[in-house]
Amino acid sequence: MMSKKKPYCECLNTVKPVRDTLEVINGKWKLSIIISVGVGNSRFTEIQESIPGLTPKVLSKELKELEQHQLIKRVITNDYPVKISYSLQPYADTLTPIIYAMKDWGLNHKKKIFQEVNPIKV
Repeated sequence: MMSKKKPYCECLNTVKPVRDTLEVINGKWKLSIIISVGVGNSRFTEIQESIPGLTPKVLSKELKELEQHQLIKRVITNDYPVKISYSLQPYADTLTPIIYAMKDWGLNHKKKIFQEVNPIKV
């Protein structure tokens, strides 16, 4: 006799991978950093200046974590002075559809909420 999967098992099969994803990209800055590097900001100061409110200490910490997760690559050029730049790893491309889906959802959500708060009267 085949038993039906319990609803909580189905829920966990979705919740656990979503939680794993959020552990990598969660926080106020990680996706912003990925987007900034993705559009061409490769130097530390460029990244920091492109994201208002991001402090050097936090940027440094977040870049290290993104590097550990193989999303960002740190490149050291042994010139004088030494140059450090950042680029997206090919693996970061797997986040592109997620980022665009979140962008679309955010834009649509803002429209929906704005329309409900300020309905147009005809």
